[in-house]
Order: sequence, then structure tokens, then C-alpha cells
Amino acid sequence: MSMTVTIYHNPRCSKSRQALELLQGRGVEFRVIEYLKNPPTADQLERILTLLSLEPRALMRKNEKEYTSLNLDDPSVSRETLINAMIAHPILIQRPIVLTDNQAAIGRPPEAILDVL
Repeated sequence: MSMTVTIYHNPRCSKSRQALELLQGRGVEFRVIEYLKNPPTADQLERILTLLSLEPRALMRKNEKEYTSLNLDDPSVSRETLINAMIAHPILIQRPIVLTDNQAAIGRPPEAILDVL
């Protein structure tokens, strides 16, 4: 039985490229989603958050200008608003994220993805 492996990838990110190389080096079959071109849906983000046991803000790149300009650091901002912000501005999503059938890992450092393989 083979597992499904998906990587949410940004080719311009060195950590994302390193994670991709780790998958290739292990001979793992995987699907690449360039999430800046094809952002995850709300349901997909909910699944990722559940698998990672994280709240939306913990999956966000707080150093992006969109994080500040959209006031996403305001603690009163709802979960739904945070998720919608990641869909509208996928640059806010931490990368890379590797998903298997029932696990997920953020590749920071890239070796962290090995825990789910």
C-alpha cells in the first residue's frame, strides 16, 4: 500500500527546494502544488492545520508585509478571517508543507519532513 505525498512548494524558496530534493533523494513519489499559483482551499487549509495541530496564525509567515497591512496580528481576528487571508494571499503560508495520508510537516528545517515519510 503506497501513501499519497503532497508538497506545497514555492520554487523561489531555498527551504522548499531542499525539501523537494529530500523527497526526490528518497525516491518518494509525490505531487507538487505550487501554492502561490494554486492556493489551498479553506477545507484543505483546515485539514493541514488539523494534521499539524496548529492554529491558523502559527502557519503564517509573520514577516510578510500582508501580515502587517491586514492587521492579522490583532488577537481579535477570527480563525475564518485568518484562513481566508492565507487563501487570498498565499505568500502568508509557511513553506514547504508536506502532507501524507494522515500526517503533515512544515519543512523548517527541510529535514522535518522526514518525520512523516
